[in-house]
Amino acid sequence: MIQRRQWMSALVIVSAALISPMTFAADEAPDALVQRVSGQVMDTIKADAAIQGGDVGRIVTLVDTKIMPHVNFSRMTSSAVGRFWRQATPEQQKALQAEFKLLLVRTYAGALGEVKDQSLSFRPSRFRPEDTDVVVRSEVRGRGEPIQLDYRLEKTSEGWKIYDLNVLGIWLVDTYRSQFAQEINSKGIDGLIATLAQRNKAAAAAKAG
Repeated sequence: MIQRRQWMSALVIVSAALISPMTFAADEAPDALVQRVSGQVMDTIKADAAIQGGDVGRIVTLVDTKIMPHVNFSRMTSSAVGRFWRQATPEQQKALQAEFKLLLVRTYAGALGEVKDQSLSFRPSRFRPEDTDVVVRSEVRGRGEPIQLDYRLEKTSEGWKIYDLNVLGIWLVDTYRSQFAQEINSKGIDGLIATLAQRNKAAAAAKAG
């Protein structure tokens, strides 16, 4: 059975695969994009003591400047919220995206120190020119058994964008959709926003303490 530490390490590889100091080519193949960027950024994270130490401010900056341009986070959030997304006001949608992003950032922050000897091995992919929605499959290799890590991407006018992740056979959006639905059914959309905000505040307090 994969231990929680290994699972968290896989999540960190996810963030590494999304961050890049380079500009993405609009016509770059999705698997080539993820493979190139992940290799570059894994080296950066391993060499950055502040990031490995879980410096949330530094990670938030990385997310805003390097990750968000290459992720359709609006689609990721709306998919996680599910059918309730259409019921949310623009203000509520904005708040949901902000709190969800911070939740994921803090998840990464707690595991960045685990990135040491891990590497990514990509499975061969065959995409057709007309494909607009694909899955790039890989494995995290290091200590223990390889960990499945897949990326779901969509083709946009600005190039390929990641909108979902599969760690150990579980899609991230599906996981949060179940949690969010329970919260909304119980407390409404504002209740979900409040719960996410409280979780983020509690995580910040625990880090400060």
